[in-house]
Amino acid sequence: MTVNQIKTIFALILVGVLLTACASKESKEPAESTEQAYYTGAKKALKGNNYTQAVELLEELESRYPFGRFAEQAQLDLIYAHYKSFDYEAARAAADRFIRLHPQHTELDYAYYLRGLASFSQDQSFLDRFLPTDRTKRDPGSAKESISDFGILLSRFPNSQYADDARARMVYLRNLLSAYEIHVARYYLKRQAYIAAANRGRYVVENFPKTPSVSDGLAVMVEAYLQLGMNDLAEQSLQVLAMNYPDYPALGKDGSYNIKRSKVGVKRSLLNRATFGLMGKAEGK
Repeated sequence: MTVNQIKTIFALILVGVLLTACASKESKEPAESTEQAYYTGAKKALKGNNYTQAVELLEELESRYPFGRFAEQAQLDLIYAHYKSFDYEAARAAADRFIRLHPQHTELDYAYYLRGLASFSQDQSFLDRFLPTDRTKRDPGSAKESISDFGILLSRFPNSQYADDARARMVYLRNLLSAYEIHVARYYLKRQAYIAAANRGRYVVENFPKTPSVSDGLAVMVEAYLQLGMNDLAEQSLQVLAMNYPDYPALGKDGSYNIKRSKVGVKRSLLNRATFGLMGKAEGK
């Protein structure tokens, strides 16, 4: 084989590689640069769980056809695509924008629901999706945002198809927040910051009255007031605890309060209480 023949073969191979690369690059774009083509491609990407590509196509569609017939639906689909891509901040931003631009849209409840879901999932790390970590020990900021979002949904759209799920998630989040407050209160007790502990316990009792952590909130108040020498307040809290939770581990048969037994009861993990026994340990039971 001559040198010229070798050069020719290499040239043909190079041309083939370049043509393949160009074809691959072009395949990422809709075959026809029309609004319909972009939207069809985005819907196909969503159906195939290719959310990154869906985001790209939806953003391109909105950029090229901001007043087209698919513009509003593209903005709504973009919220979902960001959420499924685990880009929760972008999902919330897209939801806020949609709510602001389309306050009378027929699917406004869906935008509020997705915004709540984004907040609900925002503080989860990659490992949290696979391991049952105790979220009651974390900063509850995202949980509070999620409760607010779901609350607006239920207030404005009580008959929405997403209302039942939002309501269930709010119950879970309220249990999570109350358990977090108890975790902090127990920390204050250990540090002998009894006033702060009592305030945390009272906050749970007053603001989360239907959560499993109310009994622990009362117990914290009893312990903190006893340590502070505020016997009247300790007795009042003890009476409420005994009346509503007679089987609480720290209560004696004579109605007395045993701090040591209280600490044994805490071995039932906060995550276990927050999820009604579905997750976490309950060693003290």
